[in-house]
Amino acid sequence: MINLTPWLNAPTWYIAFSGGLDSTVLLHLLANHARNHPSPPLRALHVHHGLQSAADAWPGHCQAICDQLGIELQVIHVQVASGASLEQAAREARYAAFAQVLGPGDILFTAQHRDDQAETLLLRLLRGAGLRGLAAMPSRRPLGQGSLARPLLGIAREQLHDYATGNGLAWIDDPSNADSVFDRNYLRAEVFPPLQRRWPQATQNFARCAEHLGEALGLLDELASSDLASAGEGAAPAWGGLDSLDLSVLAGLSPARQRNALRHWLGSRTRLPDTRHWAGWADLREAAVDAQPVWRLADGRLVRSHGRIWWLSGDWLQQPTGEHAWVDPGVALALPANGSVRLDVAGPLGPLHVAYRQGGEVLEIPGRGRRDLKRLLNELHVPHFVRPRLPLLYCGERLLAVANLPELAQANCQLHWQPPTNAQGLS
Repeated sequence: MINLTPWLNAPTWYIAFSGGLDSTVLLHLLANHARNHPSPPLRALHVHHGLQSAADAWPGHCQAICDQLGIELQVIHVQVASGASLEQAAREARYAAFAQVLGPGDILFTAQHRDDQAETLLLRLLRGAGLRGLAAMPSRRPLGQGSLARPLLGIAREQLHDYATGNGLAWIDDPSNADSVFDRNYLRAEVFPPLQRRWPQATQNFARCAEHLGEALGLLDELASSDLASAGEGAAPAWGGLDSLDLSVLAGLSPARQRNALRHWLGSRTRLPDTRHWAGWADLREAAVDAQPVWRLADGRLVRSHGRIWWLSGDWLQQPTGEHAWVDPGVALALPANGSVRLDVAGPLGPLHVAYRQGGEVLEIPGRGRRDLKRLLNELHVPHFVRPRLPLLYCGERLLAVANLPELAQANCQLHWQPPTNAQGLS
């Protein structure tokens, strides 16, 4: 019924097991495969949202099914954030919980099927989604340190029901599935039945359409990767670890290709903006050369500096402050919200501390005399957003070195800065 060959080398198989019809059939199929073929260890995950009293009995039902099949079950309790869409909030809480469980290379199987795919496509059409949304649910995508797989996408709900009844399976009927106040339930109960009476292949054709759109999206992703390869080059070595793109390369593309490349680049970093908010990209791109425009997105921001756009998130959105005594310069010094620094020095220097720019700093440069730090940073094209958090090494009142800039250091010491590790982490 399903092909599991692509996932046989995973360290562990997990299944999202709600106890409903679809996930019960998938659990049964996976358990049968594990009994009859070499397979990774199989474990079930049940997420308890706490949204209805009936759900309190479901973990017990799921445990009984797993006990019959000899499968370990983990029940995870989550808090669902309040908001306009309860469905969406529950989904986000559920997948966040799954992502926490998965280790490197692990697979989470979920039981979405062909009818779910058709419903997803129609919902997104009604919401005016772009191509990425209309491609609906991929058969596989990254999740946490592992991947999510949907092996039932080509199978109709009716086939799953026939399998369950034919094998005497017991499953939970969620009362909320009959509540047409939820959009997906409304489509399932009120929209698809008349559609299928007029066009019996409607569900199958919707799902096939989503597959075609997914192929088109794959081609656009390939084009975006090609465009980004050249745009990603050219960053100064001192800031090569930060995510940035050459603005002139992007601006040389057509507007549609610019958006395509940025969607691909931003997609792993933040939730993407809707159509109305793409004006922020135009403002960033067209701002004056000496401006410091910012495009604020859901999980970070894009800034522009020295002909490049830079993605900032995590600790980069905070402003580090204060002075930090360095008692043992032989050991790296952790800086609150700003990574860490280590020191290469020829000999003892006396009491040291690390601080940040306040304005008016002067540095003694061998062969050049005392120079204003602001002017020196301008000469080296240091991005403006880096400057307030650039660690400065002092011995008493004397400025000895500026982190990651060998040109701005006394001859006997170099300050090496490791920026915040979570700042550029992909989501």
